[in-house]
Order: sequence, then structure tokens, then C-alpha cells
Amino acid sequence: MDMIAGVIFDLDGTLIDSALDFEAMRREMQLAPGQPILETLEGMPPAEADWRWEILLQHELDGANRSRPLAGVAELLAELDRRRMPRAIITRNSRAMAEAMLVHLAGGFAPIISRDDGPAKPDPWSILHICEQWRIAPAQAVMVGDFHFDIETGRRAGSRTAYYRQGREQHPSDPPADFSFAAFDEPAFRQFLFGDTGTS
Repeated sequence: MDMIAGVIFDLDGTLIDSALDFEAMRREMQLAPGQPILETLEGMPPAEADWRWEILLQHELDGANRSRPLAGVAELLAELDRRRMPRAIITRNSRAMAEAMLVHLAGGFAPIISRDDGPAKPDPWSILHICEQWRIAPAQAVMVGDFHFDIETGRRAGSRTAYYRQGREQHPSDPPADFSFAAFDEPAFRQFLFGDTGTS
């Protein structure tokens, strides 16, 4: 199996915590609990969708203003930089929210792909686009995220996948990723990414 040559991250809930309340959004938008927001709004006529997009954008900007990096993220990004491994972002959030959240992290993500840039996850376009820019095969990249859309995107693109459980134990309902981890400083996660447990 090829060594991992680049790491693609989800943003909110993986690198950054914005504490977005998606069910509160759905209630304001008059959507059913658990109903996919982006796909639902994209399928609506403008007269029905426009005011709902405004609600979504306001929640996103409020979340960006209170967002903070998650534990272990800064150290992992520094390690990727030491190893000269490229890193990118794919988010279903707006570009405005992504840019506002990324001020809390060190730079160096390239590219950064939001829902404003092309088909949103779980469409594999974003991963394939990144791998083309990096000049690597999708199997040499890993998609790291905290939601089933992240894992589905990676699987559809042919990349490896790592599911971030946000500190909790594994559960049968977790998406079928190549690797599952609860914290960024887990030695097993370092082994998965780098093939070792120490710094280079």
C-alpha cells in the first residue's frame, strides 16, 4: 500500500469547534429533524430557498466568531509541516465561514475548498481536484473528518479515510473508515499517517 503523501481535512468539528446547532437551524428553516440542509435548499425554488440561505449564513458566521481549534490540532499541523506533507481543507460550509475559522489555525492549507467552489461533499470532485493539484494518486491521500459525508467522500474518490470520533468510544453506527481515532495525539493515528510514532 502506498504511503500517505497528503492529508485532507474537514474543518468544522474536525480541526475547529464552532458549536453549530444544526437542529436549531432546521427549526428556523422549517425543515424536518435530520434533513440534509444543503441538498434541501439547493432543490428548492429561489423564493423558498433564499431566506433559508440567509439563516444558514448567519448561523455560520456566528459559529465562526466563537470557534476555537480542537485539542492536538496545532501539534499535528506542525508535524505535517516538519514532514513537508501538504494539507488541504474540504468543507460544506461557506467560504466566508471557512476563512473566518481559519484565522485560528496556522496557515499552509492549499487548496481550501468550500461549498462555494464546487459540488459539496459527499461528491468526490473536491478530493480528485486536490490530488490533481498535488500530483498524487487519490490512494496516496487521506480524508480526515468527523461525519459520514467525509468518509463517503474519501471512499468515492478512492482515497484513504480516517474518522475522528471527537473523544468518544467506537460505536457500531460509526461510518466504515480505514481508521478511527478519538484524539489527534493517539500513537496509532500517528502510525496510520506517518508509518511511525515519533517525529521525523
